[in-house]
Amino acid sequence: MTVRDHQSDRPVLLARADGVARLTLNRADRLNAMSDPMLDLLVDLVADVAADPDIRVIVLTGAGRGFCVGGDLDAFSAAADDEPVSRGAAIEKLHRHMRVSELLRASHAVSIAAVNGACAGAGLSLAAACDLRISSSAAVFRSAFVDAALSGDFGGTWLLTRLIGESRAKQLAFLNQKIDPATALEWGLVSAVHAPEDFERGVDAVASALARKAPRALAGLKHNFSDAANLTFAEASAIEARRHVDCSRTNDLVEAANAFLERRAPRFTGT
Repeated sequence: MTVRDHQSDRPVLLARADGVARLTLNRADRLNAMSDPMLDLLVDLVADVAADPDIRVIVLTGAGRGFCVGGDLDAFSAAADDEPVSRGAAIEKLHRHMRVSELLRASHAVSIAAVNGACAGAGLSLAAACDLRISSSAAVFRSAFVDAALSGDFGGTWLLTRLIGESRAKQLAFLNQKIDPATALEWGLVSAVHAPEDFERGVDAVASALARKAPRALAGLKHNFSDAANLTFAEASAIEARRHVDCSRTNDLVEAANAFLERRAPRFTGT
């Protein structure tokens, strides 16, 4: 994937190709610690690709050795010397930045966190907001909030409770336990682990495979899972039935049947 939409000196890079949008957090010298400029740009870019009907998959990763180690603590320290910001203004700014997690979950596109290295704090929350997480064997996972005297953001508490269960989520958060990729795989936090030399190839293979699937079916499945966390069984089943019937009336369903009968790969158009 080589099509660059933004210059390489920006805090977030965006590349689009073949239905896949790749977002790269680009503060490698800081292990992609979050700064205000990074988050401002990330919100805008995720909003853009999440609403793009031509994008079927969003890959979120980090430049260099880290995925994202959360907020930049040096920035917190520097801000302490500045003019105080009101509580309301601080909450408003953080909530605006936290929209990234909401946008990833609400998008029709399937999102993949390609965890190439250290993943901590809000970085772990961002990874949890994605639909799938694929890890390099060089990665490490940590909540980090409690040792920074913080209680968590970007939806991490809600997300991790649902991904790995309340007990393990509390174990991560309260004890600030560092877990390796093998443990993350055992816990269900990640779906695959690749050696560093195979990592990009493994992520691209999954992203490409997803991008070739019927877009409305993928989006419908994704929203079914979101509904499962928030609705009663009866409510979710009713919406599931409507989505299923809507998919059954598409050209892509006909293409899937024809491809099966003709023993060839389907060519889905999203119609």
